Amino acid sequence: MLKQEDKIFKNLYGFDDWKLKGALKRGIWSNTKDLIKLGSDKIVDEIKKSQLRGRGGAGFPAGLKWSFMPKDSGKEHYLVVNADESEPGTCKDREILRNDPHLLLEGCLVAGFAMHAHTCYIYIRGEYYSESSNLQKAIDEAYENKLIGKNACGSGWDFDIFLHRGAGAYICGEETALLESLEGKKGQPRLKPPFPAGAGLYGCPTTVTNVETIAVSPTILRRGGDWFAGLGSANNTGTKIFSISGHVNNPCNVEEEMGIPLKELIEKHAGGVIGGWDNLLAIIPGGASVPLLPKSICDTVKMDFDSLKEVKSGLGTAAVIVMNKSTDIVEAIARLSHFYKHESCGQCTPCREGTGWMYRMMEKMIHGDVLNQDIDKLLDVTKQIEGHTICALGDAAAWPIQGLFRHFRPEIEKRIEERNRRVA
Repeated sequence: MLKQEDKIFKNLYGFDDWKLKGALKRGIWSNTKDLIKLGSDKIVDEIKKSQLRGRGGAGFPAGLKWSFMPKDSGKEHYLVVNADESEPGTCKDREILRNDPHLLLEGCLVAGFAMHAHTCYIYIRGEYYSESSNLQKAIDEAYENKLIGKNACGSGWDFDIFLHRGAGAYICGEETALLESLEGKKGQPRLKPPFPAGAGLYGCPTTVTNVETIAVSPTILRRGGDWFAGLGSANNTGTKIFSISGHVNNPCNVEEEMGIPLKELIEKHAGGVIGGWDNLLAIIPGGASVPLLPKSICDTVKMDFDSLKEVKSGLGTAAVIVMNKSTDIVEAIARLSHFYKHESCGQCTPCREGTGWMYRMMEKMIHGDVLNQDIDKLLDVTKQIEGHTICALGDAAAWPIQGLFRHFRPEIEKRIEERNRRVA
């Protein structure tokens, strides 16, 4: 269990003042100038040493990503923070934005300097009204106190932060679709390469990264990469905000150490499963896009990137969606299929055509109104969509269905048998 002194997010629940006065009390914006004086190479090296992996879902090493930015391209460099939190079940970033916005802003300055960027855009989900309001007030406070802007924090580095509100499209959480939307275009992903580090916002070198990833960076630099790497396990280091929802007694967001057992996480922080642990049916461990896990795996699995990958799921955004035995598991996954059908941008044929067809098939499977061979046909279609689209939305639509068939295929076969008996 994470010790109190190792927590990074000290106002996660908003009990303290979220404005500048409260932020200063919590140590935010202290010695920021000295952090910048470390120099960009030293900052990137320290982030690499911490083994921090991106907290947006993909889990790509943050230090490595930052190092992709060219040192002298002759063009403007941009930092873009992805605050478009649209994954069902995920609500970790909104607590940072609402309750500790200065933690993010300080991270933007430090990370922006490390990437040779003078400008940062924070792209926030359109529905996040209170979050965007608090963040804008925090930006205004930071400008008034010369923490950002001209000669930010007295460091000699000019740094501007702009807040951009999206319109709530899930696809804009994909980094290149986000850039397209930021430029005023239709939110559709771009082909890669070129990657944003080479040609991103307005054709200039750009790094797109998650709110939580940026927010933890000043603390890592203050306490050292070795401290962060000492939490969790190798390749799965540090702390993580987990969003726990569904059939638990106390749904919550909690900062915990990476690698905490899933069962311990739920029982210690969320008050356990409604009806007790033995009443558990399945858990989606990392937001709606990752495959579900049955109780037998949930008993022992640890919450980190590699452990969940081993059991054919993923940490994703660490949004833990708990389903007890009162859940119609087939209907639950059909509901997710409807979401992905609705949110597909329609650019790629496999996704445009496939997500609609998968949803219609899942609706039929709720009632067993399919043939046994249709299960394999649907599974085959998910494989044709997975890995065959410009962005990962196709994968996100396919994986929940694959997880259902992997662990709950007998449930669908039972429904087919029951329907056949009724109509016979």
